[in-house]
Amino acid sequence: MARVAFLGLGVMGFPMAGHLAAAGHEVTVWNRTAAKATAWAQKHGGRAAATAREAAQGAEFVMCCVGNDDDLRAVCLGPDGAFAGMEKGAVFVDHTTVSAAVTRELASIAGDSGFGFVDAPVSGGQAGAENGQLSVMCGGAPGDYARAEPVIAAYAKICRLMGPSGAGQLTKMCNQIAIAGLVQGLSESLHFAEKAGLSIPEVVEVISQGAAGSWQMQNRYQTMAENRFDFGFAVDWMRKDLGICLATANENGASLPVTALVDQFYKDVQGMGGGRWDTSSLIARLRR
Repeated sequence: MARVAFLGLGVMGFPMAGHLAAAGHEVTVWNRTAAKATAWAQKHGGRAAATAREAAQGAEFVMCCVGNDDDLRAVCLGPDGAFAGMEKGAVFVDHTTVSAAVTRELASIAGDSGFGFVDAPVSGGQAGAENGQLSVMCGGAPGDYARAEPVIAAYAKICRLMGPSGAGQLTKMCNQIAIAGLVQGLSESLHFAEKAGLSIPEVVEVISQGAAGSWQMQNRYQTMAENRFDFGFAVDWMRKDLGICLATANENGASLPVTALVDQFYKDVQGMGGGRWDTSSLIARLRR
């Protein structure tokens, strides 16, 4: 069992940190809104720290799950940042979905300071975090990953080292690119079924058993049909992620025409007031 700090207790981080405590690790948590850290400690029996630096002090592993590049820098750097409290030989594990550029920047600083850095974005949404069934894609030095993987296992269905620093984030971009096109296709399929006067449950029962089947179809078709979009990953966050994908594609020369189009469709959903709706809300745009 390890001494672990967890920074960021949102809809993903709160249950992920809980799995670490349930696995027997000694967990200290920190959150920008202190009340969340206090609530977590009361529920799981760990300790709440006043700053990221305090949480990181004495920890063998510091896990982090915040919002974006700027949030991550703020949590890591500065006099109250986690890096200021980390000991040589510790490993920082970043579960935030951010750019590969900020990952490499912070990994370099970590290396110069004598501790490891593993970028480890996750897929599986809130349900995956709550059930301890996340897919974790990692980048970093093999030795740092090998040490961190047994700790990450507390909430992972699968965890893989994809390459050097930044490779985890690049893999997460592949994940978001695939989801964007898939959800748009599913939205159009269900919308077409509605317009054709077909029974959506019956359509899905048949086509989900063939090549059209997907996790999104099995888990979201009913709520999409009912116009309910309060399940999981928000449109605002998806647009943040797709922005990272498109910016990286401009750098590496990848062509992402469908991703760029779906990003604009999500912009339309935001314009409808759906920034906090989940990503399956693309169908609402078609129903306008």
